[in-house]
Amino acid sequence: MAKKRPQTKAKQPQLKDGEIPVVGAREPCPCGSGRRYKACHGRVAAHAVTELVQRPFEGLPSEGDWVALRELVPAATVELKLKEGLPEGVPSVTLATVLPMAWPALRRDDGSVLIGLQNDTASGDISRDLADTLQRALTAQPGTPIQGRRAPAGGPRLQELLDPEGAFEPVVHSGFEFWVPDAEHSTPEVAASLERANAAAIPTVKLSGVDAAYWCETPDKNHLRWVMPYPEEQLLDALARLHAAGRSSLGEGTRLVGSFRAHGLTVPVWDLPTGVTADDVEKPAAEFAERLATALASDAPLTPDERRARGGLTNRQVTLS
Repeated sequence: MAKKRPQTKAKQPQLKDGEIPVVGAREPCPCGSGRRYKACHGRVAAHAVTELVQRPFEGLPSEGDWVALRELVPAATVELKLKEGLPEGVPSVTLATVLPMAWPALRRDDGSVLIGLQNDTASGDISRDLADTLQRALTAQPGTPIQGRRAPAGGPRLQELLDPEGAFEPVVHSGFEFWVPDAEHSTPEVAASLERANAAAIPTVKLSGVDAAYWCETPDKNHLRWVMPYPEEQLLDALARLHAAGRSSLGEGTRLVGSFRAHGLTVPVWDLPTGVTADDVEKPAAEFAERLATALASDAPLTPDERRARGGLTNRQVTLS
């Protein structure tokens, strides 16, 4: 029998790390190493997918509002400004808290783009996943919803795509009629979906006198949830100083009850009597902001009462993300 000649494989051109696309785990790595993707550059991609970015919206205008719209606000929209301007055929780009069918994004028939913020993401970096969704939506055919996927490792983040000087001004809605241009003439299926979504939406109002503070109404009591940009330890110390001094409320019948952690920021929460509206807390919130600024500036050691107040606030802290 004739001997089999050893087969040789032609060497593929070596690619730089930034040029290597994402492929299936068992496919040959596009870098040309001859190994499977999962054993080569897939390791780096897998690490990028699982690595959690603690503050994904850091560096964007109004970071606190990004966090609030992601975690706290049912229905809101914001017009986004792109660093390079809008592409031809795209009249606008709008961030929305949530879209129909939980779509990550939608390119409408008129070419405009809607991006959903309250979606599960495939990696630990929400900013990179949203940027990937935005880029795909900008080039999609009009009338096309954008499906979720794992963003390529090393892809751009929102901080690289959005205009850093662009205003971020959320508009809070009472319902989800912004999903469709003409809700009154929508199909029965869309009308039913809107009715279900609207029924589940908690009435929410953004305060105008302070940043990233949102009033909401629930059956038992109302609340104020205020996303604050200060370092957590410093903020908890300041809140404890005010709480121990009896100066942490927003008026009669209101009470600071604890806080959330969300995307690297702390969100103090106040319980409000049912009759207290968003307008009612505008002035007290502005006055509290002044008291808080003074407390934040103090570097004196906490007193025993302040330490007990801090312990109570810490014990009632909940992590959302």
